[in-house]
Amino acid sequence: MHSLHASPTLLSGSFTFASGFMSAQFISRHDSKLISGSHFVGCCNFQSFRGTQLGTFNPIKLKCKMGCSSTFRHLNSLEFCACFCTESKLGLCDSQFLVTNGKNRLSCANSVKLKSGYDGVHRRKVWRTGAVMNVDEAVERESKSTADRDSYDAIVIGSGIGGLVAATQLAVKGAKVLMLEKYVIPGGSSGFYERDGYTFDVGSSVMFGFSDKGNLNLITQALAAVGHKMEVIPDPSTVHFHLPNDVSVRVHREYPDFITELTTRFPHEKEGILKFYGECWKVFNALNSLELKSLEEPLYLFGQFFRKPLECLTLAYYLPQNAGDIARKYIKDLDLLSFIDAEVVCDRHFGGINYPVGGVGGIAKSLAQGLVDHGSKVLYKANVTNIIVDNGKAVGVRLSDGREFYARTIISNATRWDTFGKLLKAEKLPKEEENFQKLYMKAPSFLSIHMGVKAEVLPPDTDCHHFVLETNWKQLEEAYGSIFLSIPTMLDSSLAPEGRHILHIFTVSCMDDWLRLSPEDYKKKKEHIADEIVGRLEKKLFPGLKSSIVLKEVGTPKTHRRYLARDDGTYGPMPRVVPKGLLGMPFNTTAIDGLYCVGDSCFPGQGVIAVAFSGIMCAHRVAADIGIEKSSPVLDAVHLRLLGWLRSLA
Repeated sequence: MHSLHASPTLLSGSFTFASGFMSAQFISRHDSKLISGSHFVGCCNFQSFRGTQLGTFNPIKLKCKMGCSSTFRHLNSLEFCACFCTESKLGLCDSQFLVTNGKNRLSCANSVKLKSGYDGVHRRKVWRTGAVMNVDEAVERESKSTADRDSYDAIVIGSGIGGLVAATQLAVKGAKVLMLEKYVIPGGSSGFYERDGYTFDVGSSVMFGFSDKGNLNLITQALAAVGHKMEVIPDPSTVHFHLPNDVSVRVHREYPDFITELTTRFPHEKEGILKFYGECWKVFNALNSLELKSLEEPLYLFGQFFRKPLECLTLAYYLPQNAGDIARKYIKDLDLLSFIDAEVVCDRHFGGINYPVGGVGGIAKSLAQGLVDHGSKVLYKANVTNIIVDNGKAVGVRLSDGREFYARTIISNATRWDTFGKLLKAEKLPKEEENFQKLYMKAPSFLSIHMGVKAEVLPPDTDCHHFVLETNWKQLEEAYGSIFLSIPTMLDSSLAPEGRHILHIFTVSCMDDWLRLSPEDYKKKKEHIADEIVGRLEKKLFPGLKSSIVLKEVGTPKTHRRYLARDDGTYGPMPRVVPKGLLGMPFNTTAIDGLYCVGDSCFPGQGVIAVAFSGIMCAHRVAADIGIEKSSPVLDAVHLRLLGWLRSLA
C-alpha cells in the first residue's frame, strides 16, 4: 500500500514494500532543472539503513542531491534504490557501498546518458519526456520481471575451498559471482591465523591435489584457472602410522618404497597387498584419465563415455563399493586390514603430497584474489542468516545486519545441516534431505591443539605427519582415541620463529562433551584433555615435549562451531551403517530450485581434494543451468531422477 501527497514544489508520502519491509517515510523535492519530467529529487539519511529500520528520507541531514524512483525499491534488495542526477547523466547508487566503506556518502553503481528520461527502477532508458512512473506502475513492472533484480549469476555462502573453487570456476566462465564470508579472511577450515610470529593452519596440513601432472591435481588447476600459482615443497612421505601391536608403517611418496615397506612388515600378505593396491590403481587411473566435471550433467557424461568407455565402466563398477570390502577379498591379517581402514588412498603416489610455501591459508587467499581479478566480489563480515525462497525457488540471501542480495542461483558452502536446518529453517525439509540424514549422521568434531615448541625436542629426521593409535583398534573411532599430528615447519621453517616448530594436533571430540559447563569448568576441561593428549605424544614420540612448549592454544567443537559456522562443529557426514560406496552421498543440486550445495557434506566427501572436486562439479552444473555451458533440460530431468533412484539403493 502507498499514499502520495503533492504540492507544486514538495512531495511527501509513505508506503510499504511488497516484499514485507516496514513502511518508510520520505520527503522529496522536484527540481525541473535537473532533467525534463517530474522526477523526485531529495536527500537521504542512509546511516539509518544499518539497523533493522529502513530509515527516513531527510532533505536536511545530507547536502547531496539525489533523484529517487517513486518505488524506492532497490532491485538487488539492498534496502533502497537512489539516483544521482546531472543535466546529462543519471546513475544508480545503493546502500551496499555505503555499508562496506563505512562512510556517510554514496557511491555510484553505474550511470547512463540521459536522453528523454529514465525509469529509476529497471535500469532501462525510458523514451519519454513526461513524469516518472507512479508507484503503482513501478511496483507492477517490478513484479513482472524478477530477472532485473538479479545482478549476480550466483551467490556463494562461505569461502571454504569448495565454495572458492565453485566461485572461481564460474567466474572464469564469465559469470558474475558474489561470495559472502562470515569471517574476516577466506578459507574456512583451510584458513590460517597468526600468533606471536607463528602462522597456524586452521585445519589439515596434508595437501593432496597440488602436483603438476594428471587430472586429479585439482588445487593446482583451480589456482591456474584464475592465473595463480603457489610454490610448494614436496613431502617425502604422506603419513607415518604408529599403530597397536607395534605396527609402524610409513606411507612413502614413491609407490615402490611404500609397497616394499608394507610387504616387509606383512610378508605373508604380499600377494593380497599387490592385488588390493592393484585394484586401487585401476580406480585412480580411470579417474585420472577423465576430465572431471559434474556427474549430474548428462551431456558431459555421454561425451566422456564415448571418449573413454572402459574407464567410465570401471568407475561405474567400483562406485557402489568401498575399499574395505575389496581389501577383505584378498587380505586376512586383521592388523593390516585395520591399517587399510585407517589410511587415505588418494593421489599420494602420483605427484605426491606437497605443502604450499607460507601455509595452507595461501590457497584460499590466492583463490579469493583470483575471484576478484575476474570481476566478481568477496564481502567479509557478511553473516548469512537466511536463504530467501520465492515460490519454491532460492532467489537471494539475508544477512544478520538486514542487507539482502539476490542472484539467479544460490550456492551454500555450509554443511547440509546448517543449510537446511538454519538457513532454510522456515522451509519444510525436502524428502531427499530426510533420506540423506537417515543414511548419514554428523561426524564428530575435533579437539585441536596448536603449539609452538623448541626445535630441539624433535629429531631432525622427524616426518611431517603422524597418526597415533597406541593400544586398541576399537579406540579408532572413539573420542580422544586416535591422534593426528602435523609438523609443517619440518617442510617450511618460515611459519615459526627461528629455533621453533609448530605442532597441529587433532583428536576426535563430540559437542556433547562440552555442553552445560561453566566457563571455569570449560577452561579446566580443555587444559586437562590437552595435557593428556600432549602427554601421550611425549611418551610415544617426543620425550620432553611438555617442557618444550612455548605457545599453546586449544580449540573444542564449540570453537569450530563458532568460527567456522559448522553445526555441532562437524566436519561432514558419517555413514550410520557400512555404506554401499558413495551412492548415498548427495551431489550439488537440491530439491529447492536454484539452490546448490558444495563442500564436505556433498559427494565425494571430506578432504581438501574432495571438496575441490565438489566445487568443480557444482560450477559445471550451475553454469549449465544458467546457460554458460551446454545443457539438455530433457536429459537433465531423466538423469537427475536416475541419480535419485541410485541413491535410494544405498
